[in-house]
Amino acid sequence: METVQSLVQLRELLETRQISSYEITSEYLARIRRTDCQFNSFVATYDEAALRSAQLADKHISDGLLKPLIGIPIGHKDVFCVKGEKTTCCSSMLDSFVAPYDATIVENLQNAGAICLGKTNMDEFAMGSSNETSKFGPVRNPWNLDRVPGGSSGGSAAAVAACIAPACTGSDTGGSIRQPASFCGVTGFKPTYGLNSRFGMIAFASSLDHPGTLTRTVEDARLMFNSMSGHDTQDSTSSTLKSASTKSKQKQMKLGYPSSLFSDLPNSIARPLEEARKILEEQGNTIIEIDLPHFNVAVAAYYVISCAEASANLARYDGIRYGLRSKQGSTFDELCERSRSEGFGQEVKRRILTGTFVLSVGHYDAYYVKAQKIRRLIRDDYLRAFESVDLILSPATPTTAFRLHAMDREPTEMYKQDQFTVPVNMAGLPAMSIPCGFADGLPVGLQIIGPHFGESNLFELGVDFQSLTDWHLQCPATLS
Repeated sequence: METVQSLVQLRELLETRQISSYEITSEYLARIRRTDCQFNSFVATYDEAALRSAQLADKHISDGLLKPLIGIPIGHKDVFCVKGEKTTCCSSMLDSFVAPYDATIVENLQNAGAICLGKTNMDEFAMGSSNETSKFGPVRNPWNLDRVPGGSSGGSAAAVAACIAPACTGSDTGGSIRQPASFCGVTGFKPTYGLNSRFGMIAFASSLDHPGTLTRTVEDARLMFNSMSGHDTQDSTSSTLKSASTKSKQKQMKLGYPSSLFSDLPNSIARPLEEARKILEEQGNTIIEIDLPHFNVAVAAYYVISCAEASANLARYDGIRYGLRSKQGSTFDELCERSRSEGFGQEVKRRILTGTFVLSVGHYDAYYVKAQKIRRLIRDDYLRAFESVDLILSPATPTTAFRLHAMDREPTEMYKQDQFTVPVNMAGLPAMSIPCGFADGLPVGLQIIGPHFGESNLFELGVDFQSLTDWHLQCPATLS
């Protein structure tokens, strides 16, 4: 089997019986055992269960019982519950938690025939932009082992880039799919808020969390999305509306181009982004200058809101109801305090404290309410822009993958890594990062943003771009 295989290619091989699911699954498990010591992208693999599922998939294929993803192995970010397996969010707080049920998107993918290889590494409780806060240690970028893969879905992005999983799930609260996709040179997609169920996904910030995918191609992202999405009565924020995500007749589009977002980028990053814009323009798409006036205040507002919601969501992990229980503490308050101090890492504590502060009496109106008002202004900026354009082009990240530990002492600099991605989550819009070139030997991602329920145009443009380029097919030198 070739090193680089898309889901579409694997499905064709399986359906034409050129290879078996057992062979494919065995090969990916072998790759993980052989090479993941370099990347640390997986925190657990389910070898026996995966191979049993592969044997069953082969029987179904021979019987003509075909499904969209039948027999194809994928990885799941450790934020999604898989029944009977540990779901730790890469935190000591949940070190012993075994999920009693499957997350809805895990169940949906299984129903589509997908096989679970195991769990991928992530920033603790999805809080981070470098995948350095995991209790299992940092993930390393396959393009340069001294660099971060991005976060919080860094394990998923690195696994796909390193060709040890053909695709993985991820979650995106402020850019946690698109930023690592850009850093690792893969396709990262998140849909409109509410189209993918959050049931069984451990919450960080409930109004901002978006389940999504890390894949080799846009066509693969579309294939996974069609299998994952759908209304879920177990998720109160699940949308009853559907998105047109099927293939449609290609048409020329109007693409919004906020030039102010590109102006401060280093030349090495601006150059491939400009080349990508030219390729899209040469295909007959019209580039239209737009303005996003509240872009510069999005990061500040995002961290107020996300930390506030994290403070509320993580309050349940007190060592009594959920989570690690300290062996010390003579009173209830002391037990809770010690359990949370021992169970949570530094970044998670920082965000809980920030969130508790902005929700406290005397600060609620000054911070939380004001941030929510800014969120509405950001949403309105996008809605206004989409009155005149079909999609919006944007950088995915302000830099390429930075060195491990480069921002340990500068958390606010780390937060700025999300400046191009957080506004999209604040508005609940669909978006993807696709590879568009390299800067100093490291991948660069182009972000494409769509209107609510505009996944169809998003996929269409992404597929068109990838049919004209081969950036998404490039492999890191570490694999040779």
